[in-house]
Amino acid sequence: MPNIRVCALFRPLNVKEISDHGDTVCIRAVDSDSFVLKDDKEEEFEFHFDRVFYQRSEQANVYEFLALPIVKGAVEGVNGAIVTYGQTGAGKTYSMEGPSIMDCDENKKGLLPRVVDGLFSAIRLSDEMTKYTINLSMVEIYMERVRDLFDLSKDNLLIKETKARGIFVSGATEICISDSAEALRSLSIGIANRAVGETQMNMASSRSHCVYIFTIQKELKKEKRSGKVILVDLAGSEKVEKTGAEGRVLEEAKTINKSLSALGNVINALTGSPQGRANHIPYRDSKLTRILQDALGGNSQTSLLCCSSPSPSNASESLSTLRFGARAKHIKALAHVSLKEDEDTKSPGALPVIKNESCERILEKLRRKIKAEDVELLEQLFVLEGIFFDPNSLDEVEAAYEDVTSRTISSLQKAVEELIATVEKLKEENKALKIQIRSC
Repeated sequence: MPNIRVCALFRPLNVKEISDHGDTVCIRAVDSDSFVLKDDKEEEFEFHFDRVFYQRSEQANVYEFLALPIVKGAVEGVNGAIVTYGQTGAGKTYSMEGPSIMDCDENKKGLLPRVVDGLFSAIRLSDEMTKYTINLSMVEIYMERVRDLFDLSKDNLLIKETKARGIFVSGATEICISDSAEALRSLSIGIANRAVGETQMNMASSRSHCVYIFTIQKELKKEKRSGKVILVDLAGSEKVEKTGAEGRVLEEAKTINKSLSALGNVINALTGSPQGRANHIPYRDSKLTRILQDALGGNSQTSLLCCSSPSPSNASESLSTLRFGARAKHIKALAHVSLKEDEDTKSPGALPVIKNESCERILEKLRRKIKAEDVELLEQLFVLEGIFFDPNSLDEVEAAYEDVTSRTISSLQKAVEELIATVEKLKEENKALKIQIRSC
């Protein structure tokens, strides 16, 4: 089982960094997949990744190593995800988009326009009997709300899960694209709607996590396959003393850092013990981790690009980014071809497989609110509440959980306490009865 692909990228020094430290850098290249970083205390750390892209690396090389295998897989029905991670101003958005999504300079084009070109190139080279459809969605996670960047009236979309589709953003606008030019025009509209703001480290700092979703349907004779390519341009982690964030920008920074912390917790849970996936993975602690659930622990080929500054002034932040990447490198990929089944071909008499893990996730949330020794009582209370789970649909599980938590958390607590009191009372009555029996 392969690990997810993790690469490090060091952008060129900017004007401020050169004025502060000249051409001095805090990294020393060892070879194409390893290097040494010296922190602000002169301590050295060696890192090994799948590939390291230094300051003079070409955008095309990043695409070919990091993204091209994912593009080829998606056309054949294998889901893929490409995530850029790092400190604010580290080059994540430039790596993703280039100078502009519409920039025609072949050397400067980012991952996103190259993925678009790659998808259509792969389709052109395919069998003429094969029919393809590509749909594009684009959302951002801003202040823990999922917003549709193609329709700004949709500003609080839900992230859902079904057996057929996996994790998806319910209600997000999907645009059917027929060629690269059309895709880039649509992307430019969505990018223009993205939340950005100015900080002392970045004139146009991303204030949201941006998610680009390409869904590729492949149809050949009676076989249908469905693959996805998800590109995620994460907002950068921030130190307030460096960014000078105030007011609304400060609140945005807090939310960004909190969601990135949740992402780190998921990585730690996925790699933190020999049991691995048997542990509880806190995907639902943030919208970001929920939307990345398949990419990190589900059916997906995943590539992570850790973007960093090579300047000594940002050594501590770069070290944090690289440690995150080193940890993520231990996550195992679980990608496989996704066959799309028509609704009318499903056997109406087939019995569904009960998803016990769905109920377990719900009970896990309630365990945090009510004492662990009352879990059995909680299960009984779910039945008393009339909450039953459709084993084929996690949507209904979500709805059931939301219904219970919104209406009855306090009543559940009270009911548990009353049940415990009743049990204690019965114990006392039982003791008294035994004493009476002995006295007779």
